[in-house]
Amino acid sequence: MKIQSQRNIKANIVFLLALSLIICSLSGCSQNKTPVDKKKEISKSGFAFNTTYTITLYDGGSKKLLDDCIDKCTEFENVFSRTLKGSELFYINEIESCYLKAISSDSKVKEMWDAGKVKYNKKQINNITAKINKTISPQNDKKFVIKKNGNIEIKVSELISDIVEKGLFYSKLSDGAFDITIEPVSSLWNFSSDKPKVPDKDKIKSAVNYIDYNKVKIDGTRLTFMKPGMGLDFGGIAKGFIADRLKVYLTDNGVKSGMINLGGNILCIGKKSKEEDFNIGIQQPFGERNETVASVHANNNSIVSSGIYERYFKTKSGKIYHHILNPKTGYSYDNDLIAVTIISDKSVDGDGLSTTCFALGLKKGMELINRNDGVEAMFITSDEKLHYSEGFENFMQ
Repeated sequence: MKIQSQRNIKANIVFLLALSLIICSLSGCSQNKTPVDKKKEISKSGFAFNTTYTITLYDGGSKKLLDDCIDKCTEFENVFSRTLKGSELFYINEIESCYLKAISSDSKVKEMWDAGKVKYNKKQINNITAKINKTISPQNDKKFVIKKNGNIEIKVSELISDIVEKGLFYSKLSDGAFDITIEPVSSLWNFSSDKPKVPDKDKIKSAVNYIDYNKVKIDGTRLTFMKPGMGLDFGGIAKGFIADRLKVYLTDNGVKSGMINLGGNILCIGKKSKEEDFNIGIQQPFGERNETVASVHANNNSIVSSGIYERYFKTKSGKIYHHILNPKTGYSYDNDLIAVTIISDKSVDGDGLSTTCFALGLKKGMELINRNDGVEAMFITSDEKLHYSEGFENFMQ
């Protein structure tokens, strides 16, 4: 692990960003003398996943292909969004919420759950199923089955199945420091509010009891929750997952060079040109949008950052609360880190690892990166020092 002062690096930075992590301007990205033919460049932006995204093609593709990608982003949002009413994930979480309400309204059933000895009879299953169907949204068409042992099995799409499998992988890898079942807590926090505030402590304490990735199972397109009241949140991996799917679609349709920027999650398709790599700037936490702490070159790589500066608010006392929540406490992580950047081949791995490593902290996060091939990381601590994994500097300008 190498450490360098952020203040010393600032003087050497020559690239500016318009977003938290974006490709540098074409005119100043490289010292390579080969000019870029801007006539070949086509780009389109949209809004989804609560962020502005941009897809740019440099070699191959067409405006029609970009339009198709915009449509796909909308389709992905309609599957993975936790807050969009009508999305598949919204309906899945709604069923779990209604299941908890159904149990709470039946004293005998609640006693079984409280005692940890659940064994439904057929009548109880029918009653609970009827209560859920009565309280869920009329548009909720998710099929579910209540088991005798209390488990609820929900029929899901292949997209949900694939992302749950990936999310459970990183939940296990981090031993729960990153947990896709964080939804009961994350739904209490609203970092996009005009007047954000800390949720009621009793609600947070109660919600933490419903977080446990070990109580979620995916088998094909059958998603099982082993406890009522749980929920899923793909905020830590969804953009990376989507970027990888878009890249496959673009390359399958002839794109040889391009850039997918999903709100700062950068995924490169090939190189910028035959002669030069893409150059990517990494934003300085809490700095202006055009301030960077480092720049890296990328050839078919993903660059993803997670940090407390992305979504946060300050209380009157000056305490910062941010969106990377600790599943064990329900509050923001406070571990001396302010940002983690991951370089990887797949964006879903960069997304999952950036959140996982932030949750694990500098020491354990760095150990995780250094014992895995094909990934590199840069950690920024609260003293403004940059900490590099063993091979990160090989990507630096």
